[in-house]
Amino acid sequence: MARDMSPVLKKCRSLGIEPQYLGIDKKSNRNFARAGKKVSEYGLQLKEKQKAKFIYGVTEKPFRNMFAKAEKMRTGTAGENLMTLLELRLDNIIFRLGLARTRKEARQVVDHKCVRINGKCVNIPSYTVKVGDVITVTDKAKNKAGQRFKDILEVTGGRAVPAWLEADKENLCGTVKELPTREQIDVPVNEMLIVELYSK
Repeated sequence: MARDMSPVLKKCRSLGIEPQYLGIDKKSNRNFARAGKKVSEYGLQLKEKQKAKFIYGVTEKPFRNMFAKAEKMRTGTAGENLMTLLELRLDNIIFRLGLARTRKEARQVVDHKCVRINGKCVNIPSYTVKVGDVITVTDKAKNKAGQRFKDILEVTGGRAVPAWLEADKENLCGTVKELPTREQIDVPVNEMLIVELYSK
């Protein structure tokens, strides 16, 4: 399985992303600027795609497949549909519910079979969650890693849960109330540039 092992803060600087979007409460003091270098139209489009892939932890092939799926959806634009599909990934929802400090940790929580959807164990981070689905942490994980989740909630307690989700942090569960709109997705990505890149 391909993984991005590059230093996170360095990658954030190069892409112009605040580490907080990844759930990392750190800030680099160093500036990353290419003085006087003009970026081409293709370069701008590629950067937006790299941003989206990096924030959500998706590699090229799954990202391309997701874009193809977004294009085929009957409602909405391809760009907005892509952002919605990225938000509906199970690892992202675990992160959004505050059950993980970072998206990487959320992926680990899912990989370790700590999550159930509607009572059924799911260990696929890329699983697309649907409206009405109930996501819970398994009883086994609560008992075995209870302190871990207490530590996580201490960090994520003040983090706002998006309006399209309903979180019950006391019982370590949540529900997808509705599909997220683009206005509700606080990710600094210009999805129209990604659409332009794939349309070439």
